[in-house]
Amino acid sequence: MDRREFIKVSGAGMLTLFLSGCGVSMLGGGDNRAAGAAPAAGVSKSQGGKGMKIVVVTGSPHKAGTSALLADKFIEGAQAAGHEVFRFNAAFEDIHPCLGCDACGMNGPCVQKDAIENKLIQKLVDCDMIVLVTPLYYYGMSAQLKTIVDRFYSRTGRIAGKKSLLMATAYNSADWTMSALVDHYDTLVRYMNWKDMGKVLAIGCGSRSLIEQSKFPDQAYQLGKSL
Repeated sequence: MDRREFIKVSGAGMLTLFLSGCGVSMLGGGDNRAAGAAPAAGVSKSQGGKGMKIVVVTGSPHKAGTSALLADKFIEGAQAAGHEVFRFNAAFEDIHPCLGCDACGMNGPCVQKDAIENKLIQKLVDCDMIVLVTPLYYYGMSAQLKTIVDRFYSRTGRIAGKKSLLMATAYNSADWTMSALVDHYDTLVRYMNWKDMGKVLAIGCGSRSLIEQSKFPDQAYQLGKSL
């Protein structure tokens, strides 16, 4: 698949409308739901295997935000289960968007020698599982996380075939709140031949205090521990 087709496919389902921050739905792995389908409620676990290398990429510009708490708890659970975790907080690193130059030929190296190329990309190549964590901004992932996803291009084939997981928080509580984000993620999973191991979709909590009082951080912990 060439670059234009990759952008066309991986962008499908990404709708940007309104700024949203937390409440939760955890979905089992590999559902690859049809475009436009609303996320279902409930909790399910998928077995991933012991001793995995997991890369957690966060996209929030708030160090103590709602999605950061879900990342914290997921990592605690995954480490308790014996997995090795590398965390990359995109908003606090020197990162730059893809230039579309195609110098990498989809197999590296990237001409940009920023934190993505120097600190993250090899971790993604070497890991067993990729976890994407974001607040919901205008019904899509944050710009910081999207920058990381676009830069997957430089190692597309070598990042393919991983396990993956999505965690997101949103202020809005409508049942369609996460639909566009999930459609984008599911399309990415399909293109990259990833195996979706679950989703934590937190809707209806717009502040850190609200999510701290909820059951959702524990659900993120339990999902990490169940892998």
